[in-house]
Amino acid sequence: MRYELHYWPTIQGRGEFVRLALEHAGLAYVDVARQQGGERRMLALLDAHGVAHNPFAPPFLKAGARVIGQTANILLFLGERHGLAPRGAAGRLWTHQLQLTLADLVAEVHDSHHPIAAGLYYEDQKREAKMRSADLLRHRVPKFLGYFERALSRARSGFLVGARPTYADLSLFQVFEGLRYAFPAAMKRLAPKYRRIAALDARVAALPRIAAYLASPRRIPFNEQGIFRHYPELDL
Repeated sequence: MRYELHYWPTIQGRGEFVRLALEHAGLAYVDVARQQGGERRMLALLDAHGVAHNPFAPPFLKAGARVIGQTANILLFLGERHGLAPRGAAGRLWTHQLQLTLADLVAEVHDSHHPIAAGLYYEDQKREAKMRSADLLRHRVPKFLGYFERALSRARSGFLVGARPTYADLSLFQVFEGLRYAFPAAMKRLAPKYRRIAALDARVAALPRIAAYLASPRRIPFNEQGIFRHYPELDL
């Protein structure tokens, strides 16, 4: 099956978690909105009357007649179908739980630069963003990273679940890389406390298909329109 990934064409955002899974599994897919007329097609599908389960927003994945929305839900589907999660129910649920926890952290990172409203520009809420980022880096990031560091310690395989990388490992890599981009000074201070996560990050980056993807034009660079944004005044 040739999958269709629908997400914004100029940012990594939440769609990047799906791209990493598709790339690591070696799956054929089209990044629809990056093609000519693709963004118009994506927006039309959001409001299509013939789609039984319309997604609320990108990313969503078209798999044959199915349209699957929400990042964690897409990864749950791909994980079971393509060996990106354990076969047993307990392992699949644990992988999904880890992914949902990462989604919570991603939302908090987004809100560090848009603490009042997503519809306002960053420049309209800079004072509040500075306060929110200080709390994020002082309390929330260490709490989340500490949780995943302990999960890796218990797993003892170098991966979060079992002996092979799952979509949760790919997503933790993306979050860690995003935090390093957005808050380089703070992460230089924090990262040494999370040596298992840092080792996982390097291990995922070296996976053959991921390494090839990261070196290709398919990987959109981090930028200040996505979730992980580097504003020096927030890097406390």
